[in-house]
Amino acid sequence: MTSTFKNIPNYITVMRMVGTIALLFTKPLSVSFYTVYALTGVTDVLDGFIARKFKITSEIGAKLDSMADLIFYAVMFIMIMPYLWKILPHLIWYGVAIVLLLRLSAYITAAIRFKRFAATHSLLNKITGAFVFIIPFIILLPFFVPVCWVICIVSGVASLSELIKYLTFKKVS
Repeated sequence: MTSTFKNIPNYITVMRMVGTIALLFTKPLSVSFYTVYALTGVTDVLDGFIARKFKITSEIGAKLDSMADLIFYAVMFIMIMPYLWKILPHLIWYGVAIVLLLRLSAYITAAIRFKRFAATHSLLNKITGAFVFIIPFIILLPFFVPVCWVICIVSGVASLSELIKYLTFKKVS
């Protein structure tokens, strides 16, 4: 296998980063926003699928994927937060704050214990990512608020699970 082929998942991940940054230059919830947003979602699924399918996973690829996820969440915070702040009940923001504190605690714990950044690609984290990804698509639907509660609970469980893993495991996998 050529090294170019081996790097295709990483190139796709970099394309996701570029697409995510491009979202900053679109009007939130516009056609152009949804188009670029959907493409970033496709690349998020595609990079990992190709890497696993062709057995070309790498540590740099995992780090790039985690970095791309962090950039994506930061951009979504900037782009979607003003809308969410207006339409979600204030009580849910306490849940979001708890989730963010758990997630940050997990990252700090991994950094201290294992001397490196770690973000687990667990099933719960993947479900959380998929749930968070759908938020802009369902933002104006009548069942949006209950879905956000479910997302908050699932992401809280995922974050707590990751923190416990980093506190108790001998090494990060």
